[in-house]
Amino acid sequence: MAQPKEKEEQSLKPIVAVSKRRGFVFPGSEIYGGLSNTFDYGPNGIEVLNNLKRLWWEYFVHRRDDVLGLDSSILLHPRVWEASGHISNFNDPLMDCKKCKTRIRVDKFLEDKEGEGAATGKTLEELTNTIRDKAYACPTCGTVGSFTDARQFNLMFKTSHGASEEGATDIYLRPETAQGIFINFKNVTQIARKKVPFGIAQIGKSFRNEIMARQFIFRTREFEQMEMEFFCEPGTQKEWFKYWVDYCMDWLVNVVGLKKENLRVREHEKEELSFYSDSTSDIEYKYPFGWGELWGVASRTDYDLTQHEKFSSEDLKYHDLDQKKKYLPYVVEPALGLNRLFLAVLCDAYEEEKLEKDDIRTVLRFGRRVSPMKVAIFPLMKKDGLDAKAKEIYADLRNHWYVDYDESGAIGKRYRRHDEIGTPFCITVDYDSMSDGTVTIRERDSMKQERIAITEIKSYLINRMV
Repeated sequence: MAQPKEKEEQSLKPIVAVSKRRGFVFPGSEIYGGLSNTFDYGPNGIEVLNNLKRLWWEYFVHRRDDVLGLDSSILLHPRVWEASGHISNFNDPLMDCKKCKTRIRVDKFLEDKEGEGAATGKTLEELTNTIRDKAYACPTCGTVGSFTDARQFNLMFKTSHGASEEGATDIYLRPETAQGIFINFKNVTQIARKKVPFGIAQIGKSFRNEIMARQFIFRTREFEQMEMEFFCEPGTQKEWFKYWVDYCMDWLVNVVGLKKENLRVREHEKEELSFYSDSTSDIEYKYPFGWGELWGVASRTDYDLTQHEKFSSEDLKYHDLDQKKKYLPYVVEPALGLNRLFLAVLCDAYEEEKLEKDDIRTVLRFGRRVSPMKVAIFPLMKKDGLDAKAKEIYADLRNHWYVDYDESGAIGKRYRRHDEIGTPFCITVDYDSMSDGTVTIRERDSMKQERIAITEIKSYLINRMV
């Protein structure tokens, strides 16, 4: 059963605290009192985001010969959203409290109260009656019986396109990156001459006017997606669907480094499926507030290309020269929310480790390919040439990794600071370094320290930076 909002916020409290304290995530527009549900990614946060994007692009595009990249526009022709069904179908059920004006998303509200699937398949009238019959109170003011009837609320952000207000056209910020891929399908097939099956991948921002944006960065109105549309011959989509579910799960565990016990695959029941899908599975992560969708893999059939062919009057069929036939490919879509992955990585890595004398060490055990900084270099003292030697090592290593030079505070405090950042290795330059050319290197997780030659630092790190 989903947790109430107050418990959700409490469960994420240490994650939110370390995120701000160590420069991962800041509240948006904070100096002006903040803007609800907006966040800025700090110096360490942007490094983790970029590392995750690079890993996704490497394994979903560069290491494959059947996937190409794309970067489509955020602003698309209004007819795109008519064709895709977003204008008529991209809605959530909404209720307002008449007393305090709090707006709730009815299906999520019911799931919070009664568990997963409590709202599945219910009409607006049935949702309204359930809320009233069970006398559920407003989560803000506690009033019972104050809700309006449930109604549909379109999630797209509307804006204007044009030089003047009078002549402007209503358009939308894209709620997903997928449609930009579909409308470029013909362009890509013409220039790349790829044979089906093949995929088109994209990383980009999307926008949804969520009714109940909450759970820190889990559900936000502005978010980034890493999405791929894999085009295959009709009749082969089931095989490819299973392939991509397995491939995505393997990437999360063996590349990103998430704990397998915190992941599960949940197959959608028939009544949950979107009208265009013949199979959908969610890869879910066990966040502190409970299981939540991390990655959706959907077999979308040929719905999108069929709609765009109809609305654009363009022939979007693929010409299979080997089989001498033309057809609209079916599509399997693995769609991953980058911000949700970022949160999963933070939660998975966060640990409060008990040491001697009731001392607590907070550490982020990031996978080494994900961690924002790879190495920190410390001079024991800021004198006697120790700082100059440390800066020399820093200047050399920064040609290979993102590293930090830190001379502020006691060595113990510097270790703790970088434990909270998730830096895998710390190197200390001391007086012995000046005489014998060695340094102390400390590993984050075990806190084990080794003495190695300065000339061996790079090879030492290369062998362990995986």
